[in-house]
Amino acid sequence: MFRLALILALIASASAWAAPVSKSLVRIVATSQEPDYLQPWSGGSVSGASGSGFVIEGNRILTNAHVVSNARFLTVSKEGDPGLYQARVLHVAHDCDLAMLTVDNPNFFKGTEALALGGIPAMESMVSVYGYPIGGDRLSVTRGVVSRIDFQPYSHSGVDSHLTIQIDAAINPGNSGGPVLQDGKIVGVAFQGYSGDVAQNVGYMIPTPVIERFLQDVKDGSYDRYMDIAVSYHPLHNPAMRGALGVKEENRGVLVGEVYKSGASDGYLRQGDVILSIDGLPVSSDGTVPMDGDQVEMAEVVERKFKGNKVAFDILREGKTMNVDVPLDSAWPFAMQANAYDKKPRFLIYGGLVFQPLDANFMDTHDPEDLRLRYHFDHFISQALHLKKPEIVVLSNVLADPVNAYASDFRYGIVEKVNDRTIRNLQDLAEAIDESGDYTVIEFAGPGRPLVLERKAAIEAGERILARYGISKDRNLTP
Repeated sequence: MFRLALILALIASASAWAAPVSKSLVRIVATSQEPDYLQPWSGGSVSGASGSGFVIEGNRILTNAHVVSNARFLTVSKEGDPGLYQARVLHVAHDCDLAMLTVDNPNFFKGTEALALGGIPAMESMVSVYGYPIGGDRLSVTRGVVSRIDFQPYSHSGVDSHLTIQIDAAINPGNSGGPVLQDGKIVGVAFQGYSGDVAQNVGYMIPTPVIERFLQDVKDGSYDRYMDIAVSYHPLHNPAMRGALGVKEENRGVLVGEVYKSGASDGYLRQGDVILSIDGLPVSSDGTVPMDGDQVEMAEVVERKFKGNKVAFDILREGKTMNVDVPLDSAWPFAMQANAYDKKPRFLIYGGLVFQPLDANFMDTHDPEDLRLRYHFDHFISQALHLKKPEIVVLSNVLADPVNAYASDFRYGIVEKVNDRTIRNLQDLAEAIDESGDYTVIEFAGPGRPLVLERKAAIEAGERILARYGISKDRNLTP
């Protein structure tokens, strides 16, 4: 009897909260166009998908970035209203997979109720996930228990990790962007899960500290993305190592490993420094700090800051303690290894040779086996390759023509020079190729012969090649 009563109570509770949520939840349908990095001149394939979202204060809709990425047309609908309303994106944060939409038609927001943010739910507490999974047209609700609170990778960007909350409720396609509620308040946004062959009934939600930071960031009308101190650090569990470094307190401090060039800490922290505290919070030897009544990753302190803020470190350097303030700014080189969205592929075609800058989208699409190319991508930051080459320009393809009959062996070569001019980015390449001369001599990284084209013949072949392959223009140098 007790078990039956508990089940009935849970059902009643879910029903009670479903009523106000139905006035906030929206179904989002996106018509997207995925860029084609194999044929960068093409518009890309068009497809449709659906997701969820919910109304927040100010006639705004919160959802996931991956629901609206590369979208060309967005419509939203709500419970009890058969109409479809055109929506538009106000802000999108690909690094934390959140986006904000609005609907210009004021009738859409009539009868809706904005949901309020709550806090971080306790471990083993119950939460409810709302949305439109598997493309359904009617509201769906599932319940789950909070089973883990941790830093986890966000699959949308592929490189960013933030605070996440794991629940034992499946997050299915269409659930993305839907609210996760506890006691009628938002405690998260559903955003990713595991497929059945990896784990059963495991889903993840974006917690309120990440949501609040996004909302705060866009208050000035633009999104500046997350900041990063751009260092690696190592735990100091070993008492002998702590002693050798001069760390007197037990289980205290982390050792700075790599200080990435062009990152926020470049010129402030050094390899071999021991970080003892961050913004006054003691750093444990496992890299955690006390915050919000729990031990969290040291990175969480920086996660809550914005561009222009400073991070205060107490460090031990060569046996001496000192204070270091690190101003935060975006580290542009890191973007090269992140998945890019809402941008057109950049390219240049000359004599049937297709050149593209190296990035995560390029690597994912082409999946080249060339080891030199993979090295440049993998170590672009760690080996500070970006200091010499802000962009790695690659000969990605050869559109066959008599003028380039011997060029196929150079595919996936990294362009070093054109007519003795060093190539640091795609714009450099365009300017070098557009310069006058009898021949165009292209040198690639590594030993080997250059690729030589007769300039007059390459130019004359240009229009012929574009027409043959149905290409409207020979370049796109800006996103």
